[in-house]
Amino acid sequence: MKIKLTSLALLLILSLNQGCGQAFKKQFNELVSKSDTAGQQQLLQQWAKADSSDPELYVAYFNFYVRKSKKSIVRLDPSGKGKGGFEVMEKDSSQKEPIAYLYGDSYYDPVILQRAMEYIDRGIKKQPNRLDMRFGKIYMYGQTRDYEKFTDEIIITINYSALNKNKWTWEDGKPLDSPQYFFLNSLQDYQVQLYETEKDELLDNMGRIAETILKYYPDHIESLSNLSVVYMLQKQYDKGLAPLLKAEKLNPKDYIVLSNIAQAYKLKGDKTNAIKYYELTIKYGDEQAIEYAQGQIEQLKKN
Repeated sequence: MKIKLTSLALLLILSLNQGCGQAFKKQFNELVSKSDTAGQQQLLQQWAKADSSDPELYVAYFNFYVRKSKKSIVRLDPSGKGKGGFEVMEKDSSQKEPIAYLYGDSYYDPVILQRAMEYIDRGIKKQPNRLDMRFGKIYMYGQTRDYEKFTDEIIITINYSALNKNKWTWEDGKPLDSPQYFFLNSLQDYQVQLYETEKDELLDNMGRIAETILKYYPDHIESLSNLSVVYMLQKQYDKGLAPLLKAEKLNPKDYIVLSNIAQAYKLKGDKTNAIKYYELTIKYGDEQAIEYAQGQIEQLKKN
């Protein structure tokens, strides 16, 4: 099924800017660059004694435990062909095919990672408008594929955006430029992340996020489109059309919305409207969208 999501690239990892004037923060960065784990831990303890209320301390602790929790391993996989690993051949065998593959992998130690989460939770409690802290936590749930907590934290953050009116800050408490735009486009990246897993069981997660966004931002076209995608993939085509048609009224030239409307009509068996919206896609779309829509029209006219 040719259904599209839009995305704005976003760096979600918390960072510690070396240009910052805070002495502890600068020292911490220097120790990180040297991979001096013992030094980092000692400095964090000194930092906590000197100023336990500093939000950057909790960001530093979070980053420290995230890095510490990441473990590198080597896996032996009999079915690992195509993963770029080393081939393992049977000794003294005339067979040319490898019996297994060795490749590098990594995982996050859940006990250590939990320490990171505890520290960032303390930071968020002290500075609830710090979006970098919230996004750092969400990012790690995505990295560990804990998509229930990933979704829950996104929804918590959306709900909070209605309370703080998107007065988000970032590193060092600096206010964001165009905070609502930045926030909503970042949420779209998370939706794309769920979509690209291609796991049907995560469609409900996408739907929950989209519905929560639309509760506060009813004209958010990307969320209207996302909600429709969820319904369409669940073969609820009439339900899928409703948010798309609303999105079309908000922006009649959004060719992704137009293409998805055409796809919904095609799946419903409504050839006339499908062709109509593919023609609109050709009118407003980019080169790739035009080529796809032309192919779909040809196919529909043949059948």
